[in-house]
Amino acid sequence: MTTIDHRPLASTGVSTAFGTFGELLQGVLPEDDGNFLVTLPVARWSTAGFELTVGAPDVVVEPAHKKKALRLARMILADSGRPGGGVLRIESTLPEGKGLASSSADLVATARAVANALGEPMPPRRIERYLARIEPTDGVLYPEIVAFHHRSVRLRARLGSLPAMTVVGIDEGGAVDTVAFNAIPKPFTAADRRRYAQLLDRVTHAVARRDLAEVGRVATESARMNQVLRRKRSLEPMIRICEDIGGLGVVIGHSGTSLGILLDTTAPGNAARLAAAAQRCQELVGNVTVYQTLSFH
Repeated sequence: MTTIDHRPLASTGVSTAFGTFGELLQGVLPEDDGNFLVTLPVARWSTAGFELTVGAPDVVVEPAHKKKALRLARMILADSGRPGGGVLRIESTLPEGKGLASSSADLVATARAVANALGEPMPPRRIERYLARIEPTDGVLYPEIVAFHHRSVRLRARLGSLPAMTVVGIDEGGAVDTVAFNAIPKPFTAADRRRYAQLLDRVTHAVARRDLAEVGRVATESARMNQVLRRKRSLEPMIRICEDIGGLGVVIGHSGTSLGILLDTTAPGNAARLAAAAQRCQELVGNVTVYQTLSFH
């Protein structure tokens, strides 16, 4: 008796993942596996579309340099036990190598798109297990601000959401390889690690209270502490601009080249502060990009 396979010869899955503007906080805690970060989601996305074709010999990716996403798609297909391959297409509004979680967003969007094409669930913990086999990863698979162990790729805590903020961002140029950066030994002392624990406690309570001023203060202190790892020549000038215009604080891509001034989007006079910040930042480095943070319900 012949068994007829009624599965479709092709199916398509599409998904997205947001990026971040650097991190509100990143450092090392006193405990084992102490490397952590706190995310700052922004309204920039990676979109992945995967066309699964039964009988195709392999997966190809467009654009061709998205090798990590290609590896992930192959891993998921191998684990599914489904024969075939297909085409993975990625589009992103996140610049690469700048500390905006572009690679993490690509990978999370890819995992979800491939799973959608397969008709399989892809919960966050499953994504974490895959990504841990590829590279240190940001916490963009969770729709809120989270504390995340990026080296071991696991959630530490869900912190919640904040009111909308504007980020007046600059780029110091060049690009940073996240894997290479995370291989650098962290020169933080025991006192530094205790300080990071205090900052994590402060930002956790600040998010719970929706206290943007305190969030900005923590971000600025984290940026300064990161200077021993990845020095930003524009940091102190950016902090002075922030103070002059009445901004909340300065946030950076700890493993990237981006810096930004945080502004309360709904505060009286925000339009004037935004214009002043953009003009001063343009004079400082010659480039300005404005981002909006994401709020979640």
